[in-house]
Amino acid sequence: MFTTDDALDTQAAVRRANLRRALQLVFQASGTQTRAGIARATGLTAATSSSLVAELIDSRLVVEGEQAVSTGGKRATTLSVDGAHHLILVLVVQPTSAHVALVALDGTALDARTVAYTPATRDRVLDDTVAEAAARFGARLLAVGVQLPGTTDGRTVLESVQLEWQDVPLAERFEAIAGAPVLLLNDVDAEAIAEAGMDETPSGYRLFVHLGGGVGAAVTLDGELAPGPRDRAGEIGHVQVVFGDAARPCRCGQRGCLESAAALGPMLGEDFTDELDLPAVRALVARAHQGQIDEGARALARAVKLISALLDPIEVVIGGPATELGPRFLERVREESGYPARGTQQPPIRYADPRVPLSAGAAQAALTAALGVRWSPQQLRAAAAPRP
Repeated sequence: MFTTDDALDTQAAVRRANLRRALQLVFQASGTQTRAGIARATGLTAATSSSLVAELIDSRLVVEGEQAVSTGGKRATTLSVDGAHHLILVLVVQPTSAHVALVALDGTALDARTVAYTPATRDRVLDDTVAEAAARFGARLLAVGVQLPGTTDGRTVLESVQLEWQDVPLAERFEAIAGAPVLLLNDVDAEAIAEAGMDETPSGYRLFVHLGGGVGAAVTLDGELAPGPRDRAGEIGHVQVVFGDAARPCRCGQRGCLESAAALGPMLGEDFTDELDLPAVRALVARAHQGQIDEGARALARAVKLISALLDPIEVVIGGPATELGPRFLERVREESGYPARGTQQPPIRYADPRVPLSAGAAQAALTAALGVRWSPQQLRAAAAPRP
């Protein structure tokens, strides 16, 4: 809506940029922001600020609220994000099921459910899910965010081993059904975006590592994803980090890959799958061989040490079902990567924030693509459970 700048129309481009700035200020202080506050923060005139707010109200993005506390003159009217109109549909696609969420513009989850399918019925079920939302909400659908395992350029699934998709133009297919813009997002990238969004003022590099059925990573810079020019950043699972007799065979055909030691299958046993819920993962952790978990921690630490020396990240975050491995695993990663390496700084290493909803990253990416704004950490947390 406000993210496509026409280089031939400078005045329109400036107007859209100012609308984004004004809208972001409302997102940052929903319920307390005012027209005068927007004018002060942007340096725009009061008349221009009022004009921008009027357009945002007409577009059903902002609503007026109560009057602000008086500062000596006429009390200003507060502005809030309009959570009653525009909606973002999120699909978190996995091999045999998809988490489906409907998120309001203010970040609140209106609905969340799971749809199941087989590889043979997956396309039909996903298409029907998008069609159902389009039929129910029509033009209220602002955007659709699709999170999936595999590489994507935002429009096409370039490769997904788990879904057995290659060069699938999924965004185009869903757009024809939904009548709204669709953004595809790698699942680890989505987790990294959501994690960065929980920081009030994200700055510097943050390394996010997902451990599940596979191993992947993503890097954010000042809260924004840093994907690389070929959409392959973070594909670290099949980099060799274990050598000699300790190197195990990997499903890719090599030996000693990071994934062959630090994915949850090698650590917890062949009963692990990405479809397991967290209680089931905890049960596997309770009966797993601690030596194999320690091996995984050691392999992960080697990768983390090298990447950290290159990026100098503010922190390293471990996410995915690996957060159920408990404090011993985390401490082992810290110990194994904490040796002194001249000229480097050891970053803090922690588990991902458990308050981050599953749909948050894809919803945030879709919101930014459509409007050029971000939710606050409080708004992201609001998507954790549907409101009554």
